[in-house]
Amino acid sequence: MGEVCEQRKSWLGVIWQICNVFMCLFFALASYVQINDPDAGLWMVGYGVPAVLCALIGVKPHLTETLPWRRVADFHVMISSAVGATLGWALYKERITQIFQQEEGREFSGLVLTAVWLLLCRHSGRKIFILNFFLLTFFFLLYFQINIHILF
Repeated sequence: MGEVCEQRKSWLGVIWQICNVFMCLFFALASYVQINDPDAGLWMVGYGVPAVLCALIGVKPHLTETLPWRRVADFHVMISSAVGATLGWALYKERITQIFQQEEGREFSGLVLTAVWLLLCRHSGRKIFILNFFLLTFFFLLYFQINIHILF
C-alpha cells in the first residue's frame, strides 16, 4: 500500500538519453577548445547553450515539452541559423569548395550541427519522435557515404 508505480523506460528512450549525454560532452568540449579563439566568448556561448540543453534532456527527456526549454532552444536555433546563413553565403560567394580547410567553414559546420541537433531534440519528449530520429540518422549516414568524396 502506498507504493509508487514506476513506468519502465523504453530502450529507445534510454538510447536517446545516452545520445544526448554524448552530444552534451561534445558541445562542452567544443566550447572548451574555443578558449584560444579571438572571439571566444561568442563561440563558447554558441556551443555551451546546446551542451546545457542536451544535458537537461539526458537527465529528464520530457523537459523538451516545457515552454522555457523550447524558447531557449528556438532562440538558439534562430541565431545559429542567421549566423550560419551569413557564413554559408560568404563561403558560397568566395567559391570555397573545401570548407573544412577554412575557419568560416568549420564555424558554419558547427552552427549547422547545433541547429540540427536542437531541432531534433525539440519534440524528443514524444514517443513517435524516436523513430523519426533513427530514420533521419540513417538517411544522414547514407547521404554521407554517397557524397564522401565531395566533403574531403
